[in-house]
Amino acid sequence: MAVAATVSLYPGFAREAYALKIFGITIFGSDDKKEEVLDPVSFTVTLNAPGADAKLKESLENSSLLTSEPDKPASGDLGLIIRARDDRERLIASLYENARYGGIVKVTVAGQDIDSIPPNPSFNRSGPIPVVIDVTPGPAFTLGNVRLEGDVIGHDLSEYGLVSGGNAGSLAIIRGGNKLIDDLKAEGRPLAELTKREAVANHANNTVDLTLSAEGGPVAPLGDVAVKGQRTVDQDFIRKYSRLNGGEPYSPEKLRKASDRLRKLGVFSSITIKEAKTLAPNGTIPLTIEVSEGKHRYLGVGAQYSTTEGIGLQGYWGHRNLFGKAESLRIEGAISRLGEASNVQDMDYSAGIIFTKPGVFNPATTFTASLKAKTEHPDTYDARSVTGYAGFAYEFNDYDTASAGLEVEWTDSDDAFGNNQYLTTSVPLEFVRDMRDDKLNPTEGFRASISAKPSYEALNGTFFTSFEGSTTAYKGLGADDQVVLAGKIAAGALVGVGALEDIPPTRRFYAGGGGSVRGYSYQEISPYNAANEATGGRSYVVTSLEARVKITETIGLVPFVDAGVVSSDLAPDFSDIRAGAGIGIRYATPFGPLRLDVAMPLQKYEGGSSFGIYAGIGQSF
Repeated sequence: MAVAATVSLYPGFAREAYALKIFGITIFGSDDKKEEVLDPVSFTVTLNAPGADAKLKESLENSSLLTSEPDKPASGDLGLIIRARDDRERLIASLYENARYGGIVKVTVAGQDIDSIPPNPSFNRSGPIPVVIDVTPGPAFTLGNVRLEGDVIGHDLSEYGLVSGGNAGSLAIIRGGNKLIDDLKAEGRPLAELTKREAVANHANNTVDLTLSAEGGPVAPLGDVAVKGQRTVDQDFIRKYSRLNGGEPYSPEKLRKASDRLRKLGVFSSITIKEAKTLAPNGTIPLTIEVSEGKHRYLGVGAQYSTTEGIGLQGYWGHRNLFGKAESLRIEGAISRLGEASNVQDMDYSAGIIFTKPGVFNPATTFTASLKAKTEHPDTYDARSVTGYAGFAYEFNDYDTASAGLEVEWTDSDDAFGNNQYLTTSVPLEFVRDMRDDKLNPTEGFRASISAKPSYEALNGTFFTSFEGSTTAYKGLGADDQVVLAGKIAAGALVGVGALEDIPPTRRFYAGGGGSVRGYSYQEISPYNAANEATGGRSYVVTSLEARVKITETIGLVPFVDAGVVSSDLAPDFSDIRAGAGIGIRYATPFGPLRLDVAMPLQKYEGGSSFGIYAGIGQSF
C-alpha cells in the first residue's frame, strides 16, 4: 500500500492559532487575520422564504452576506443598517436572476422595518440584535415577445437562449446580449456594442418582453500593440510572444489566446488586453497589453509518506525571468525512503537543474536543457544515472505540438541480469495533439501522443528504438456534465533489441501503480525469470476506464477499472493480463480536483500487493 501527498504547515501566530493546509486547503484552524471592527455589534439572522424551492432558497442564502457571515460583527448600529440594506439589494438581484420579478424582500432589525429606522439608530445591545429577512418569491416569469433591432436583426434567437417561453432570469438575458456582441466581434468588428437592452415585466401573465439592439461598427484589422506595466520583462518580447500581429483580422478569440499564452509564462500576476475606444486613422484597432509582474524568484519544499517507500522530502529554487525574456531556471533535489531504507545507501536521491527559454527563434519555439542525477531503488532494480538533455518544442497551433532533442544517459544498474553499466545516446521525438477542454479536469475532447526514441548504447554497441503511443478521451453526460466517461489506452514496443539485458532497465517497460494499473505496486507488472525476478519487457498495453460522477458541486465519486500486460516479446501475447478495480473520491478546488483512489488487483501476484491507495492533484489521466 502507498499513500502520498504534499503537505504544507503554516503556523499562524495571530491569536496563537495554528492552521494545517494540504494542497492549499485548510484542514483545521485558520491562517486569516481577523479584521478589527470599530464599535462591534453582534446580531442574529433569520431568513424566511416560504414557497421557495430548494434551488431558489440556496441562491438566496448564498446571496445574503448577513446569512453567510453571521459571526462577522457590524461596525456600530448604523453599520448594521447599511449591511441590511445592502443585503436587501443582493436578495432582490437574486430573485431577478431566478426570474422572480414579482418578489418582495422585507428586512427588519430589532423588529423595525429598515425603511422606517431613523438616520442615527440606537439599539438595545444587551444581547445580539435580531435581524429578520422575509422573502416572498412570487411566480417565476418566462420570456414573452423577444425582438432584435439594429445589426443583430435576423440572428437565430435560439442560439442565445432567448426564445418565447424560455428562461427570463436576468443573468440569462445578460448572457444572451453579451453573446450577440461576441458574435459581432467575431466577424472582425472590434467596436460592436449593445445599444439597447429593454426588459418589461408583464405581471398580468408573468412574462418578460425583451428588446435588444446592437451596432456592429466597421470591420477592422489589428493595429499597433502597446505594452504597459512591465518592469524587468522585455517589452518587445511581450509584444512578439503575444502573437498579436498588426494587419491580421481582429477577433476576441485571438486576444483570449494571447492572454492565455502570456499567462502560461508564469512571470505575470495579471494580464489584461484592452482595445482602443476608436479606430486609428489607418482604420486599424490599437491594442494595449497591461501586465503586472509577479515574483520572479521562488522557493519551495514538499514532503510525502508512503507505507512502502517511507518518508520523502523535496526542495526547489527557481527564477522565472533570468535574462529578461521569461527564461526560467529551476534547481531541485529530493530524498526518499527515509525510515524505510536500512542505511543511507538504500535511500533514493535525485537532483536536477532545468533551463527553459520560450520564444527562442520565434514565438512558437521553446528551448529546454536539463541535467539530472538520481539513485533509485524500485523493487525491480537498483539504478544510478546521470542524464543530460537539450531540445526544442514547436507549437504548430493551439492543439498540436512537436518536440525533438538529444539525450545522453549514463546508468549503473543491478537487476535480474546482474550489475551492468550503460551509456545511451538518444534522439527523443514526440508529437502531441491536445483537444481537451481542461488540462486538470477535462469533460470533453481527447489527447493523443506518439513518440519515438532512436537510441545507441555505446558500451554494448546496441542500436534500438522505443515507440510509444497513447490516447485519452472524455465525454460528459447529463446537465452540467453530471457524469464524465473517461478512457485511456497506451502501448509501446522496443524495436531492434537483441538480448534484453543490453537495454538499460530504465528503458524497459513495466506497468503497475498510480499512473498505470492501480491496485498493483509500482512496476509490479512485468515478465519474471525463473528466479521470480522482474526483468522488464519489450512491449506493453495499458488501458483504463473511469466514470466520474458528480455528487455535489465539490465532491465526486469515481469507479474505475484498469488493465495491462507487459511482454518480453515485440508484440504482447496477452497471456497474462493483469487488471485492477476500485473507487476514488474527488474534491474540487480552484486549481484542479484533489484525488484519492483505492484499488485492488483482480489477479494478484503471489506475495504481491493486495491493494493500493493513491493521492494527487488533478484527475488520474
